[in-house]
Amino acid sequence: MPGLLRGIARTAVVAGTATAVSNRVSRRQVGRWSRQSDEQQYYEQQPAYPEQPEPDPTTAKLEQLRRLGELKAQGVLTDAEFEQQKQRILAS
Repeated sequence: MPGLLRGIARTAVVAGTATAVSNRVSRRQVGRWSRQSDEQQYYEQQPAYPEQPEPDPTTAKLEQLRRLGELKAQGVLTDAEFEQQKQRILAS
């Protein structure tokens, strides 16, 4: 009988240890999956930046001509330089 009780006690200890280890592994996996889910939700919630539309070539040329006119008005460019740059912009 003492051998039988010792065997039952040993089995109970092994089973209890196995259950404790199994529960800990399960909790760790749930925690890991939860963190991964949280990270995934975080990245899914980030706003996607809209693509910038291509600038209109006409608008770009007008802006360049406006800046060129400002440089001429400030005296940075001479009349000849202004005409040369204006022709280059219009030809492109």
